[in-house]
Amino acid sequence: MLCMMFGQLSSRESLSDLVLTINAHQSKIYHLGFGISVSKANLAKANERRDWRIFADFAYSLIGQARQCCITDTDFQINLLGSVYAFDSTIIDLCLSVFWWAGFRKGKAAVKLNVLFDIKTSIPNFIHITDGLTHDVNSLDVLFYEAGSYYILDRGYVDFERLYHIHLQQAFFVIRAKTNLQFNRMYSHKCNKETGVKCDQIGKLKGYQVLKKYPEIIRRIKFYDAENDRTFIYLTNNFELSALQIALLYKYRWKVELFFKWIKQHLKIKSFWGTSFNAVKIQVYIAIITYTLVAMVKSRLKIEYSTYEILQILGLSLLDKTPINELLKNPKHQNVKEPLCNQLKIF
Repeated sequence: MLCMMFGQLSSRESLSDLVLTINAHQSKIYHLGFGISVSKANLAKANERRDWRIFADFAYSLIGQARQCCITDTDFQINLLGSVYAFDSTIIDLCLSVFWWAGFRKGKAAVKLNVLFDIKTSIPNFIHITDGLTHDVNSLDVLFYEAGSYYILDRGYVDFERLYHIHLQQAFFVIRAKTNLQFNRMYSHKCNKETGVKCDQIGKLKGYQVLKKYPEIIRRIKFYDAENDRTFIYLTNNFELSALQIALLYKYRWKVELFFKWIKQHLKIKSFWGTSFNAVKIQVYIAIITYTLVAMVKSRLKIEYSTYEILQILGLSLLDKTPINELLKNPKHQNVKEPLCNQLKIF
């Protein structure tokens, strides 16, 4: 795990690159816990045979600690007692000739990374890795729903039987409805259309099969986003929050999209150091471990640098003996004085 994290933080391209870099610092690696030497064969064998669940369990252990120490993001402006999660997936493209087991499309392979993202703390709470052919909605079956929490879902997850299961677990969902939704309005709440809320309705779903899957009343909210000139229709089983708060909750779903973009750009989950499904899962979970540790360092040391800036500093200072709190202390640029010099002026 230490070797793989070293590769994540230093952006190594392959196992050969990783082993070459580590063994170049032979006098330091033993004291850092790497052992006497690191070989490509041993790392490849571990990627192939070591169970990925070891790394998954450690990742969830760190996630539990991170959720306790990381403070609520200042961008989150809704006062809610329960946790707020956004659940979504992203495709990681692979080469079909190498990753033959990860069928996705004709001539193309891929794995799908499903993440339950904690909006308040910006920490991934649950990770589920499948092949590219598995439909997103199937991942809802492996989630554990916390009573009183909010789950924000895109319209790709519209399955009323699964949504009703969330309702039975005493949790709340906010999901974007499909265009072919059939809805029987029972009554409407008054709403201020100047805020963008066009309607706030209570009713039941229409259709024998659909009503059988979700037999209780549901709330339908129509919202106009003036900034993007788009109209959205949301469904939720929460009847206490205002319609504007429901619309704002769904807007926070973009945070999970930013997480996918960030982790693909700054950590190694697009090019893999092993070809088996086990090796792919190990590398993804170690990327999550790395992200979580950086977030914990930022929170516990109260560092003003962004997560990306911390990652950049650590990537160039992995073998530095400087204490991490000094390494990440923000410099006061305004106190830096230019040295005196006798260079001539150009103009």
